[in-house]
Amino acid sequence: MKILIFGAGALGQALGCLLAANRHSVDLIIRKRFIAAIRANGLRVTGIFGDHTANSDRLRLFEELRELDRNDYDCALITTKSYDTTEAIQAIAGLQSFTGPVVSMQNGCGNIEQVEQRFGPSRTFGARVITGFEIRQPGTVDITVTADDVHIGSCIRGTIPPFATRLAEAINNAGLPCIAVEDIYQDLFAKLLYNCALNPLGAVLGVHYGALGDNTETRKIMNKVIDETFAVIHGLGGTTPWPDPESYRQLFYDKLLPMTYDHRPSMLQDLEQGKPTEIEALAGYVANQGKKLSIPTPACSLLARLVRFREQTGRKGQ
Repeated sequence: MKILIFGAGALGQALGCLLAANRHSVDLIIRKRFIAAIRANGLRVTGIFGDHTANSDRLRLFEELRELDRNDYDCALITTKSYDTTEAIQAIAGLQSFTGPVVSMQNGCGNIEQVEQRFGPSRTFGARVITGFEIRQPGTVDITVTADDVHIGSCIRGTIPPFATRLAEAINNAGLPCIAVEDIYQDLFAKLLYNCALNPLGAVLGVHYGALGDNTETRKIMNKVIDETFAVIHGLGGTTPWPDPESYRQLFYDKLLPMTYDHRPSMLQDLEQGKPTEIEALAGYVANQGKKLSIPTPACSLLARLVRFREQTGRKGQ
C-alpha cells in the first residue's frame, strides 16, 4: 500500500516504521526536529512488540504536504493531536486528485465527525488505539503498553468495507495487533470512558495511572467521571459493550487499569512540555455534550477547567 501519515508524532512514527519495514510505501508529515536523525539512521520501533527498523528507501519525510510529489495514496492516516484535526483535514483536502479513504487515528471524540463532514461517509474511517507510544529519542519510538488491539472501522455503522479489512491486515501483519470492526463509535466511546477516567486526573495530580487506582479518594473521582461519561454516551444515542457503569467499572479496575499501571498520562506529558492538551476531546467533550443534553457533568467539567488552568498558566507539574 501507498500510505500518507499526517502528523507523525509517536503513534504516526511507530505506524510508519512498522508499515515501511513490512514493505509498504510510507510518507510521513513530520516535525523538522526529527527529520535529520531519521534520514541518517532510519526509524526504529522497540518495546513490547519487538524491534523493527525502517530505512529511508520506503519511508519518506516531509514537513508540509506542499512538498509532496505524489497524490496516488491508497489512504491518508491522521495521527495528529485532536486540536489539529481541522488543519489536517484542510491540508489533505488540498491534495489534488486524492480520492482515497481518510482515517482518524486520534485520541478522544469528535474527530471522525469532522472527517466525515469534509470527505463524506464512504471515505471516512476511524481507529481506536489504546496502546502507549513514547519517543525515546529522535528516530526511536518505544511501544510501552497496550490494553487491546487497534480497531479500525467505517463511519457507517454495521459494515466492514474491504478497505477497513485491508488496512487492519496491513497493520496487523506489520507487528501491531489490529482488527476491523462493524461499529467504530462503540470502540471510541469505550476508549472515552477509559481516557476520561484516567488522563485528566493523572495530569492534574502529576501521577501515573496506577497511583490513581491505588487511592480511595481518586477512585471516587474516577467513579463519578465514569458515571457522567456513560450518561452522555447514552444521551448521544451511542452504545458501549457494557450495560451500565458498574459493569464497566469492574473491567476497568480488574483488568484495564492494571494493564496500564505504570503509564504516565499523555496529558501530563503535554503539560510538562508546555504543550496544549487534548482536554477538549476528552473531559471537555463530555462536559460540552452534557450541557447540550442537559446532563450534569460536574466532575468532568471541573477536571476540564483544572487542565485548562494548567495549560494557560504554563505550570509544568509544579
